[in-house]
Amino acid sequence: MKKVLFASTALLATASVAAAEIRFSGYGRFGVGYQEDRTGTVANFTTTASGDVVRGSGGVADPDAVAEDVDTDNTILVSRFRLNIDANVETDSGVEFQGRVRLQADDDSGNGEQNEAGLNGARFSVIYSGLRVDAGNVSGSFDNLGDYFGTEPGLEQFLGQYSGVNYSFLEYSSTGSGANGVFFQYAVGDLSFGASYDQRTLALAGQPQDADRWDIFASYVFNNITASLAYGQTDLVDGEDQSLTVFTLGAELGDFYGTLFVADDDVIDDAENGTAYGFSVSYDLGAATTLQLVYGDGSADDDTRNIGVGAIYDLGGGASLRGAVGEIKDGDDDGRIRADFGAQFNF
Repeated sequence: MKKVLFASTALLATASVAAAEIRFSGYGRFGVGYQEDRTGTVANFTTTASGDVVRGSGGVADPDAVAEDVDTDNTILVSRFRLNIDANVETDSGVEFQGRVRLQADDDSGNGEQNEAGLNGARFSVIYSGLRVDAGNVSGSFDNLGDYFGTEPGLEQFLGQYSGVNYSFLEYSSTGSGANGVFFQYAVGDLSFGASYDQRTLALAGQPQDADRWDIFASYVFNNITASLAYGQTDLVDGEDQSLTVFTLGAELGDFYGTLFVADDDVIDDAENGTAYGFSVSYDLGAATTLQLVYGDGSADDDTRNIGVGAIYDLGGGASLRGAVGEIKDGDDDGRIRADFGAQFNF
């Protein structure tokens, strides 16, 4: 009788697994990162009479000790481990339901220490034919625009053609709860379009204000070229609305991939309003080596400029060596050199 019960239980468990699917994917990366004049926030430490190092003052360990902004080592160990956990089921009529959470651990770029891994907010999706609807911790229109990011050189992907953009749009959060929003996309043939919306409350001038965001986009593919246009807006009660308009052009021609980026952002700080522009290029030299180039800037006084080059060497089996060197310049400040090199493995 016990054997019959065990067999029945095993059969039910197998049927449950067959009705749903759970997938794991992600990547790991580790290496060395250099940043000129690196600064970070660290806790205040002191030494006791016996020579023990503790955090706080007066030789008393204080977990709530005030942190200080100090110069830290320019060269640190950099790392990230990312694990995506995806679950999905498909109904008899072909409608797919999905859920995703992400487990991620990163280094602290300010002080070079390792952070703990943690789960982010969940994203839920419903997919049918060319329609997709996401809810929860979602990506908005700009975050879903493939050529918005273009080529991002470096193990840490620290350079981007979009560096002159200062508008805060809806993004998927890998380490936090994310904005509880909704995104939909519909694709028919070579045309795709979509939109997103999320509700927020911000503290402006010490007062809470609604700051709901919405955005729309459209992309069209012709031959090997993709043209995309997106617009987003944040509605504030006091009438100081913020907005971002982006146009991208991406081309894949054999071993060459390139993007052009033009944007106009209107934010609260007048020194950050203006036109952002840039481009990115990647070229496969052969079966194993890819070279990358990126440039990004803006017309506003406080815009950030990125310029740099990078390379990827494919080791096979999902592993590669990656690195980049470039300059990051904020407004009229002096430029700062940044570089990294290390290994990445995808799974």
